[in-house]
Amino acid sequence: MERKSKLNCWEFKNCGRQPEGHSVSELGLCPASIEERLDGIHDGTNAGRSCWVVGGTLCGNKVQGTFAKKFKSCENCEFYRSVLNEEYPKFTMSAVLLSKLRSKEPVAS
Repeated sequence: MERKSKLNCWEFKNCGRQPEGHSVSELGLCPASIEERLDGIHDGTNAGRSCWVVGGTLCGNKVQGTFAKKFKSCENCEFYRSVLNEEYPKFTMSAVLLSKLRSKEPVAS
């Protein structure tokens, strides 16, 4: 099945932290861009459309901590709200995403 073309967070935000991105040398590689256990969620690449559950992503040019520490700010993020609106009513809730992160193997979406 071919994946629909939907923007990942690094494309939406143009942060440049994806592999070979323009800001990797300055800001580091974004963990969402390489998190394979969430590949395909909301039709994203790796955790590109579920970045709010991945620690170490950017918000306001500052690296964020764990889900528990950052989710309040993520709820107000234009990208998060965009994914929520696009995917409703099939939006995958954060608790489900976090359980997939706890698994050792990548999961099929």
